[in-house]
Amino acid sequence: MAAKDPRIDAYIAKSADFAKPILKHLRKVVHAGCPQVAETMKWSMPHFDYKGVMCGMAAFKEHCAFGFWKEALVFDRGKAREKTAMGSFGCIKSLADLPGEKTLIGYVKKAAALNEAGIKAPGRTQPKKKEPIPVPSEFSAALKKNAKARKTFESFPPSKQREYLEWVAGAKREETRSERLATSIEWLAEGKPRHWKYQPAKK
Repeated sequence: MAAKDPRIDAYIAKSADFAKPILKHLRKVVHAGCPQVAETMKWSMPHFDYKGVMCGMAAFKEHCAFGFWKEALVFDRGKAREKTAMGSFGCIKSLADLPGEKTLIGYVKKAAALNEAGIKAPGRTQPKKKEPIPVPSEFSAALKKNAKARKTFESFPPSKQREYLEWVAGAKREETRSERLATSIEWLAEGKPRHWKYQPAKK
């Protein structure tokens, strides 16, 4: 068995009790299917590489996720399942939510064979570029009154600016729109993107 990354040991140890047996099982399955696998951490989550990224797993508050990098090629199209979470198997809350060990090992072997052969994942359709949203006068006026907020907003790429503008513009009531504008300026002054609450905590 390939050497284990102590960072993954630490990740599993800090996970919720329900997640520990799931993560340990997935780790064992990956090593069984690809003995030469290399463990690593990417995007603060455990990943398994073999001649390129192969698969990864993660633990959340109430579920786990496990996915293959070349998922579309690993699974038969006829077996495609409805996606309810990140990963290839939806929300995994117990070992019962996963296929049998033999089946999982087969998927790992297939993923390893794809990387061995240098087969690339199917290209994703590039989303159409959205037209820039004009900054409403009241938003512009509020930015002019707060230098820190204006500096943050101007430093953001168009996509992150759009998140704030659409949030404020999407309010149906004038009162709600004013509240969202005030909150936007407050967060921008603190250097925060619109969805800062959902970003992983910095360690």
